[in-house]
Amino acid sequence: MSLADVKKSATERMGKSIETLKADLAKVRTGRAHTGILDHIQVDYYGSATALTQIANVTLIDARTIGVQPWEKKMITTVEKAIRDADLGLNPSTQGDMIRVPTPPLTEERRKEMVKLVKGEAEDAKIAIRNIRRDANEQVKKLVKDKLASEDDERRSNDEIQKLTDKFVVDVDKIVADKEKEILTV
Repeated sequence: MSLADVKKSATERMGKSIETLKADLAKVRTGRAHTGILDHIQVDYYGSATALTQIANVTLIDARTIGVQPWEKKMITTVEKAIRDADLGLNPSTQGDMIRVPTPPLTEERRKEMVKLVKGEAEDAKIAIRNIRRDANEQVKKLVKDKLASEDDERRSNDEIQKLTDKFVVDVDKIVADKEKEILTV
């Protein structure tokens, strides 16, 4: 492994941390309805836990209502129960072969709780990025110890890895600020 490989690996891993943060924040409910909040719901489909999106069509009916249409009519009650049990504060109702999931408006207190949750996710992402930095620095140190790189290379690499870390931390802050603004917008 060379210094370039260490930096490339650190960059890829930090990028994955950012993607994970984005995926986690997509599940956080804002004032509007969006289908992403139902993505993680598992439904008992003939004895096995299956993602809701694999057994039903999930669409937006309007700005505050999500429509879920299971492909099998007999799955309607199971899907409705799974949505209700997901602890998202949603109360689905069945109309024919369509399940309507209205998203209630968020109270000010609930919005503040959501912001705290988002900040917690951001801190987890920053910790992951810092751990990647630590691992990369240790790999560089090992290369120097094995005489595959000089001490000057080590200092230079550590500086570059720190700049990379700073860049990704700024990205996390920007993503969180955008999500915070989205949550607090009434």
